[in-house]
Amino acid sequence: MSNKTKRFLLPESEIPTQWYNIQAEMPNKPLPFLHPGTKQPLKSSDLYPIFCEECSNQELNQTDTWIDIPEEVRDRYKNWRCTPLVRAYGLEKALDTPAHIYFKNESVSPVGSHKLNSALPQVYYNKQQGVTNITTETGAGQWGTALAYACSQFGIDAAVYMVKISYEQKPYRRSMMNIFGAQVTPSPSMSTRAGKDILTQHPDSNGSLGTAISEAIELATQTPNCKYTLGSVLNHVSLHQTVIGLEAEKQMAMAGEYPDKVIACFGGGSNFSGIAFPFMRHNFSEGKKTEFIAAEPESCPKLTKGVFEYDFGDETGYTPLLPMYTLGHNFQPASIHAGGLRYHGAGVILSQLLKDGYLKGVDLPQSETFKAGILFARSEGIVPAPESCHAIAATVREALRCKAEGKSEVLLFNLSGHGIIDLASYDRYMQGDLTDYVPSNSELESYLKDIDVLQP
Repeated sequence: MSNKTKRFLLPESEIPTQWYNIQAEMPNKPLPFLHPGTKQPLKSSDLYPIFCEECSNQELNQTDTWIDIPEEVRDRYKNWRCTPLVRAYGLEKALDTPAHIYFKNESVSPVGSHKLNSALPQVYYNKQQGVTNITTETGAGQWGTALAYACSQFGIDAAVYMVKISYEQKPYRRSMMNIFGAQVTPSPSMSTRAGKDILTQHPDSNGSLGTAISEAIELATQTPNCKYTLGSVLNHVSLHQTVIGLEAEKQMAMAGEYPDKVIACFGGGSNFSGIAFPFMRHNFSEGKKTEFIAAEPESCPKLTKGVFEYDFGDETGYTPLLPMYTLGHNFQPASIHAGGLRYHGAGVILSQLLKDGYLKGVDLPQSETFKAGILFARSEGIVPAPESCHAIAATVREALRCKAEGKSEVLLFNLSGHGIIDLASYDRYMQGDLTDYVPSNSELESYLKDIDVLQP
């Protein structure tokens, strides 16, 4: 292996200077967001009470293909970007597959995941507007950690509502947020009306991203000079994450290959968008046939078993109505360890692309994902985050299919984060203490029937 290149590296000068806005080139534009009261299409200014103005403008921008990255943001990207593209020779050997497997290693960021790619610009734009306080939610804690770090860089106070089950399962994520100066509250909590209402109905609630979003938005709208930020789902978040795929394009060219399949885990869609969208544009414009696979937990299967409808992004109904694949905003996901994937809906852009056949979803049991994560750790030396284990498991499935069919396909997946702070979940898996959970059809139907807003 000594004569084979393992890592493909780009210098700082190759950090993208612009983000790619896929909305401008989609064959079918996403349907409009709707005002929750009037049910009329939103304007950017309708989002200003919740988000800073620049993020609101980027959210609904369907005309500009490229958006400039501010120099202050790009300078901070230099702390870890460009990230390596790695040929997974060890995993290939372990699987005895003819497939060529590559992964983009986003775990090398200061907070251990891809989330910082969007946290820095969001906080920067808020700082430019004069905002002094920011609220957000976090599932597994990766977004909350990224937001806390970004706020420390720009001198803004951060308040994070962390899904209660993750708050309990992942204490060191909470510690990292505290180190960076953020206030962290388990959600649902008694500090907001939304939290009190949910606890009244479900006293033993373990929380969900939808619940935490409700609490964070409520605090933002009731606190002077405070705005809300989001780590996934929304269009401007997907936009910021495209630095991943834009770098990967250049690195795949260095390797002399082009991906047949691009794979990433899927919660709301941010890291999937980041790795997929820059490659997907070549399917639009050049007739490339790359397949895009979004790997979600079978306990929260919005892509494979959800419906495409207008629904709220949060549990209480504070957000605009979003046209998306959803399990219903009241859906209560199982307490799996991939906390960042426990979300009821998919991003608006991704939902439209799924509807149009440009990507497909696959749902995986928790046990299979941890098995794949351990195989990856033993063959490549990196302990992956439980979320990233879903991408690895989906890649393993594809690699074994290549072996069975005798095909030498090029597989590219996004390693969205490391699992060093998630070792307790690995302990539970190795002790046989983790169970798989698949929601029944009747359970899914009970949540879906509560979507009583609007048909697209």
